[in-house]
Amino acid sequence: MSSALMSNYQPLSIEFITGSGTWLTDVQGERYLDALSGIAVCGLGHAHPAVQEAIADQAAKLIHTSNLYRIPLQEKLAEKLVQHSGMEKVFFGNSGAEANEAAIKLARLYASNKKIDKPVIVVMEKSFHGRTMATLSATGNPKVHQGFDPLVEGFRHIPYNDIDALKALANEDLNIVAVMVEPILGEGGVVIPDAGYLKAVRTFCDEHDCLMMVDEIQTGMCRTGKWFAFQYEDVMPDVMTLAKALGNGVPIGACLARGEAANLFQPGNHGSTFGGNPLASRAALAVIEVLEADNLAQRAEVLGNRLLDGLKQALKAVPGIKEIRGAGLMLAIELDEDAPDLVALALKEKLLINVTAGNVIRLLPVLVMSDSEADQIVTKLSKLLKAYLA
Repeated sequence: MSSALMSNYQPLSIEFITGSGTWLTDVQGERYLDALSGIAVCGLGHAHPAVQEAIADQAAKLIHTSNLYRIPLQEKLAEKLVQHSGMEKVFFGNSGAEANEAAIKLARLYASNKKIDKPVIVVMEKSFHGRTMATLSATGNPKVHQGFDPLVEGFRHIPYNDIDALKALANEDLNIVAVMVEPILGEGGVVIPDAGYLKAVRTFCDEHDCLMMVDEIQTGMCRTGKWFAFQYEDVMPDVMTLAKALGNGVPIGACLARGEAANLFQPGNHGSTFGGNPLASRAALAVIEVLEADNLAQRAEVLGNRLLDGLKQALKAVPGIKEIRGAGLMLAIELDEDAPDLVALALKEKLLINVTAGNVIRLLPVLVMSDSEADQIVTKLSKLLKAYLA
């Protein structure tokens, strides 16, 4: 690793130079089966022809002008997202953290308009919302807080998937203006809440006149078998954030809102130099067009069930496995103990996986893989785990 880089990361000693679909190729020409897709970013796989063509074509025309001027591609993209989500308006940034920053600022404006002093946003333990100071403070992981005190005030952490803990806050002297929640905890271990949890959060927000804000950065764009994971329940959030798979690798984030929240931002309240520029918007439009044409939400559900059933069957008698769970192509194998060396061992088997929360193998494969490639993930991973846990 170059000494010119800050030591933010500890990358594995491998360099990929090309990709195609579900596969990545390193400098030695070795191919790797990608069951992580850039941490849920490359939903359409690597070097998808439609995205490749859109980026090249747009780069030859116009990359950037700034939001001082109308950007027709940005407007078209916003309309597409509104169509699929049921939301009303969109703000574009460049990342998930920026999308969540926008959501937090909307909650603060919501409070200001209501003359509320010291507003509180309820957030969840084990959540992850980003690494800027506000999103870091919202994140429910003490490890990522270390060294960054004082954190931004105005966040109250409660246990995830515990509606009683949320209801109990009504008895405290708090100015709650929003509840910010992931429909499935991603970095926190692919934790799927009980059925009805999001609906109960929606009810709480309605009863207490606060915004329901859903972080769909990892779950959105068809990954879980729906366009957005909140659509598994009969609810509509007031604010929703997106990033990751929206651009298939081109940096872009989005904060969507409806109702009162959709009209809070006015000129001068918030902005982004690069947000929603022609190149990023064109790439995201290409992604959406493929998701629509190939019905990849349904395909993610089918493939996810294939992987889930295959892993449960292959690993049913293996000790040391606590649970195998998933929603669409967002899957987890939870182990009884931490597995710090499992990612490197999988790499030796030409398989890319991730371990989060210490003991949870997280699988986020591409939405365009074949049945055969899904079966290969099951075969490679089950063989690895049988040897690892023996």
